[in-house]
This record gives sequence, C-alpha cells and structure tokens, in this order.
Amino acid sequence: MIMYSTTDLQLFIHTADLGSLSNAARQLDLLPATASASLKRLEQQLNTRLFVRSTRSMRLTPEGTLFLEYSRQALALLQEGQALLTAGGPVSGHLRLSMPSDVGRNVLLPWLDAFQENHPQVTLSLQFSDRVVDLFRDPVDVAFRYGPLDDSTLVSQILAPSRRVAVAAPSYLARHGRPAAPKDLASHNCLLYYLQHGLFNNWRFYSGKTALDVKVRGDRMTDDAAIARAWAIAGIGIAYKSWLDVRQDVADGRLEIILEQFVGEETPLSMVYPHRSSMSPSLRALLAFLRAQFAALTGDLNPAP
Repeated sequence: MIMYSTTDLQLFIHTADLGSLSNAARQLDLLPATASASLKRLEQQLNTRLFVRSTRSMRLTPEGTLFLEYSRQALALLQEGQALLTAGGPVSGHLRLSMPSDVGRNVLLPWLDAFQENHPQVTLSLQFSDRVVDLFRDPVDVAFRYGPLDDSTLVSQILAPSRRVAVAAPSYLARHGRPAAPKDLASHNCLLYYLQHGLFNNWRFYSGKTALDVKVRGDRMTDDAAIARAWAIAGIGIAYKSWLDVRQDVADGRLEIILEQFVGEETPLSMVYPHRSSMSPSLRALLAFLRAQFAALTGDLNPAP
C-alpha cells in the first residue's frame, strides 16, 4: 500500500484551488523547488498526471479532479481524528449556518437545538433560504446544500443520501387521478419553486438508465420550497421534492409517492464550507453530531420502490 505524505496532499489541494504551484508553495511556506518535488513525487506514486501545466496556470486533469475529492476527504478525516484526540474543555464558538428552507425547518432545526443543549457554549445564527449563498462573500460559515456542487473549490461533506420523489395528497389524487408516467404530469397542477438557476419546472426521472424529462406547469410558484410542500399537503397539486423533506409526511399519510416505478434525481445533502481551515472545533463537533443523527435514520433515507 502506498503511503501519501500529508504535505504532498496539502500542496496538491492548494495548487488545485489556486491554479498555481508557486502560490500554493507560498501559502504553505515551501520553497518552489520543494513544492515542485512534492508534486512530482505524488504524481509518480499515482503513476498519473494530476495537472495540465501552462506558463501561466495549472489545470486539473480528469484524473486530478477525481483524486482531489479523495484528498480533501482524507485530510478532513485526519483533522477530525486529531481534534478528537487533542480536544480539551467544552466546545465553544459562533457558527453562521445557511440551509434550504424545508429540510432546515423540519429536519435540521430540532437537531440543532439538541446540539446546543449538548454544547451550551456554542451560539448559532441560522438562515433559512433556498437561495445558494456565496460562501466567500456572504456572512455565512457553513451551508447545507442538496445535490452536486457547482463550485469545486468548496469543501463538501456528505451528510445523507436522498433523491427527489413526486408526491401528492390523497385528496388531490382522489379528485384528479394518479399519473402513470412522467409525461402525464403535463396535465396536472404541479407546484413550482425557484432554485439557483431559476424556476424548477423541468422534472427528471429515470427508467433504468434512460432519463425522462418533463416540462411541468402549475398555478402556484414560490421562492420557498417549504411552501410547495405545504401546498401539496393541502391537496392543491403535485410536488417534486427531496425524500428527506417529505419522508415524514409520507409515513404519516399526508402525502403519497406517485410514479414509484421511476427513479427521481439524486439529491444528497451536504455540509459545505470554504476552506479546510474553516473546520473549527465547534464545526467538527456539529458535523459529527449530524452524521450520528442521519446514521440513526439508516433504512429511512431512501423511499420504498
């Protein structure tokens, strides 16, 4: 088994984030020749090129992009382990959190209250919004996000798997019938909300490996996805939501999954922050606490087929 130097991995990550080996070396207080030898050693160990080099910048190869996430996770695990071994005294500090409105209010909020009971010296500022915040500009330390990340420079820790499901109240289905295929949604009142790239009105399902896209419409739109779920519960229309948002409604009979034979888009929930250096003791404690809460939901994190 190959043993990788943490310094080599840190240099690799900094170079990928900054697009420059010299800038990465400067941040890590390394001589240029030492940094160059470090990156060369890592590429030799992996037997692959991690960067495409030009006179002005360095761009990740496909292999480098793949290895980057594993490198981030490896260093994060080492830092978490070190923090657990060296932790002394109570966890304290202030965390500013941004989270999607629905999962934030109905899943995360009770857990955050319990976390503060365990760590009374931690203070939290909570922002509930489906708008994707800019972690480099907005006054937010950590964001919770659904789905794949658009910004590869951010550090991401997956908390739970999830996927979208189409749901409706029994009263709506009794009045309007149950669609048999995704294309049938075009004739139903679909409850729409806005995401990062605009109105979320293109719903994707999978039949095996075949993607089925359907353009839906409805008489109600909102910038708060929790409102779309409330409309669905009220029997007004059909919603396409993350399973984490609606699993309790389905269990309690307020909503029913429709189109069960089709698979919705994957929407894993992740905790996202700008840099490894942002991983304070209070954030490490929060990450460990939330992972334990989601682990307790094992078997309930994906809808029944």
